[in-house]
Order: sequence, then C-alpha cells, then structure tokens
Amino acid sequence: MAAVIPVFDGHNDFLLRLFLNAGDRAAIWDGSRGGGHLDLPRMKTGGFAGGFFAIFLPPAAETGNAADFDRMMANPPYDLPLPPALDLAAAQPMALAMAGHLMWMERASGGAFRVCRSAAEVQAAMAEGVIAGIMHMEGAEAIGTDLDALHVWHAAGLRSIGPVWSRPTAFGHGVPFRYPSSPDTGPGLTEAGKALVRECDALGIMIDLSHLNEKGFDDVARISGKPLVATHSNAHAVTPSARNLTDRQLDAIRDSGGMVGLNFAAAFLRPDGRRDPDVGWDPVLRHLDHLVARLGEDHVGLGSDFDGAVVPAPIGDVTGLPALLGAMRAHGYDEALIAKIAHRNWLALLGRSWGA
Repeated sequence: MAAVIPVFDGHNDFLLRLFLNAGDRAAIWDGSRGGGHLDLPRMKTGGFAGGFFAIFLPPAAETGNAADFDRMMANPPYDLPLPPALDLAAAQPMALAMAGHLMWMERASGGAFRVCRSAAEVQAAMAEGVIAGIMHMEGAEAIGTDLDALHVWHAAGLRSIGPVWSRPTAFGHGVPFRYPSSPDTGPGLTEAGKALVRECDALGIMIDLSHLNEKGFDDVARISGKPLVATHSNAHAVTPSARNLTDRQLDAIRDSGGMVGLNFAAAFLRPDGRRDPDVGWDPVLRHLDHLVARLGEDHVGLGSDFDGAVVPAPIGDVTGLPALLGAMRAHGYDEALIAKIAHRNWLALLGRSWGA
C-alpha cells in the first residue's frame, strides 16, 4: 500500500460547524459525535496535514436553508436569492466566537493541531506531523471600513481574507449562486474594498478571490502586488457556474504566480450544475485537467469546502482524500504532480505571498 500523501487544504468550514453546535464541540472535534466532513481522528486518517480554516458568518436567519438549496439547485437553471448584508455589530461577535473555537482546537488537540501565522510555522508543523491551521475570513463583515479591526485580527493570526462571501459587503460584491452564469454579475470593489486590498498587502494577509465577481477580481488584480489566489474555485469552461473562474481569470492567476484550489462542491464540479453527490471521478478530473492545462502544474491545489458543501460520494469526507489522490494516479498523474497538487504548491504559494 502506498504511503498516505499529506494534503494541505485551501478551504473548509469546520469553524461554522463548531459555532452552530458550540455545546457539542468536544464531541465533534474528537469524532465521537460523528457526522460532517472533518474531525481530528479523521483528519489524521485521511492525511489532512493542514489548511485554511474559514470564519464564515451565516445569515441572521440560518435555518432550513439547506433543504431549499438542495431543492433549487437540483433542477438547473437556478438563481438563488442572496441574504441581506450583515452589519458590523452583528458580525464581530460571531467572528470572535469562531476565532475562539480555532484557538480552542489547538488547546484541545493534545499537540496534534497548531494555529500557524507564517509559512515557516506551517512547514515546521507539517514536518513534525502536526496539523497546521491558518485563520481565514470568508467575507470581511467583521472588519469596519476604517480597517482598525483588520490590524486587531492580523495580530490574532488572520492571514487570509475574502472581501466577500456572496452577499454584498462594505468592500464589494460577491457572485450569486446562479447557473448557468458568467461571474460578471455586478460592480467591483468599493473604495473601502480597494483600501482593504492595499492594507492586506502591507500586512501580509492573502486576498482570496473565490467569491468575488469578475469586476472585483479585476480590481484586486490591478491593485495588489501579490499572487492572485482563489482558495476554492473551479473551471467555468467545464461547469458554467457564476462561482467558477473563466479562462481569462485563470490566465491572470497564472501570470501573477498565484494558485487555485479545486472546490469539491458537487454543484461547481458537475457540468450540469446540480447539487447532487451522486457523481463519480470524471468531473473532478475534468476540472483538474483544465486547471493544470491552463495554470500549469505549479499553480493548482485542493480547496475542499469540507463542512460547507455537498461533496461527491466517492470523496465522502476527509478520509476520502487518499481515494482522490488514487484517482489522479489512475488518471495518469505522476507522483510529482500529485504531491504538488496535494500540498507542495500551497506551501510554495504561502512563501510567495507572505514571505519566508
């Protein structure tokens, strides 16, 4: 049996799961509760070596929406209504609670999980067999337009941020859940959003493009001097969802020395756009083939969206990562390319984005 190849993951929503089930977090983390895609024992089994842990703030009325999403996204075309903007006063306490869960995970792991704040710390944790966690924000609602809070969050360990999820923020506009659709769905960054990008560049906080619309993407590309990164996105040429990246966007990411992490969400993988896990390896490999062909072998990774998406049945949860790497091998990817996609490209990107 081949050794388990470590996987560094561009995106997960495990902190949201803890936030929504805070009283049960110990049982979720140690795996005794079951369910979901991630917990500490299954991470170890699946070779999950680290990744970006998202602070994602759910809509104020986050009840019953999963069933509505399943129903509407099962029958394309669709254009799901977005929840209203979330104000700063509501956002900051939730974000702080999720950051607290991330810090608690380190304390409760018995040394098996570590919050990392630099590329060197990530490398060191992985070399020791410790899971490396990076604090990420999926939507900047917890940061005011004066950007004072950005400096507080950076001091706490924030190293990656998406200016938007899908609802609008003071900083810009995200793409809706729309299929079929191009990502050109509205205006770009606000003046506050442009200032956010400049301040993140100065602080060493990576900008995540995965939910930005096309005009916002172009604004970041013009303003930022850092590699362009989409932590959990796929190829629009294979699945024409608003959430996926056009070839022009992929070319811009490649030319900047950036990265794309393959999103496992079935709706963004399946050519028919359906949110249905009953799908095999073919769409996964078609997206990977397109990303590798367009970006080059050094600019593609994984961005699972675990605990935030419906994923293909052959993956199932984090323990399915070795099967995914096995599917790449059977598809003809050699060991060097598999290792790059699994973790080496992300580690190199962190060095280019943050410095050593």
